[in-house]
Amino acid sequence: MVEIPEHLRKRAEEARAKAEAAKAAQAGGAAGGGEAVSEAQQQAASKIPPHLLERSKAARAQAAGDATAAGGGEAAAGGGGVAVAAPPAAPDSVPATGPGGHTQRLLTVVKSGSIQDVKSKPQDKVHVWPHLLVVEFVASLFITAFTLIFSIFVNAPLLELANYNQTPNPSKAPWYFLGLQELLTMFHPMVAGVTIPGIGLLALMLAPYIDRNPSKKPEDRKFAISLMTVHLMFWAVLVIIGSFFRGPGFNFVFPWQAGLFFEL
Repeated sequence: MVEIPEHLRKRAEEARAKAEAAKAAQAGGAAGGGEAVSEAQQQAASKIPPHLLERSKAARAQAAGDATAAGGGEAAAGGGGVAVAAPPAAPDSVPATGPGGHTQRLLTVVKSGSIQDVKSKPQDKVHVWPHLLVVEFVASLFITAFTLIFSIFVNAPLLELANYNQTPNPSKAPWYFLGLQELLTMFHPMVAGVTIPGIGLLALMLAPYIDRNPSKKPEDRKFAISLMTVHLMFWAVLVIIGSFFRGPGFNFVFPWQAGLFFEL
């Protein structure tokens, strides 16, 4: 149900009060001496546009004329019947009112803009080509150019040539493999190198099919955010332990006591 605006409700109440006052004045005039309410007072009380009042009066008069003509024809066909003519409509009569004394027409009370939604709803979907792929291609070109220019002016932190006769102690993998090397110190190589990483990758691949919520709000994607948070925190903790808490012989040490055994 459409809610009527406050200003329209006030206007309707004022019109209703004026209509009741006009009816009371007409009743008092008829009882006192048959005085009719003037047309200007009726228009002021009803607030109906004058052209609509004229059209209503003309239609009422035409209907009364048709009824009179029909009654005369029946009398002529009967050969002696008495023709009863319908009483003509009073030109200055108060127009018919609706329930509760309302005299406003629907189009003058409810505007079309208040019940019609003409605003187009924005679409949050775009095509992959060209909207997405063009942006990704430009971003890849920018990163490639930045890496090239950066490598020209900044030397990589490389060590001296490796001596295959002398293995450094501790011997650590690059930082992105330190989590896997840390798992090798705790489990069997089959478990640490195949089973655990395989389970993690399988869980990440199945996540979009398990959580099919299309919402983009973090509070609505608790499953996906929890799964990714556990994955990142698990791997980050292993990398931090392998980088800063492993010393000679890959033994567990405290960096504030034995120092750092980590190089880029």
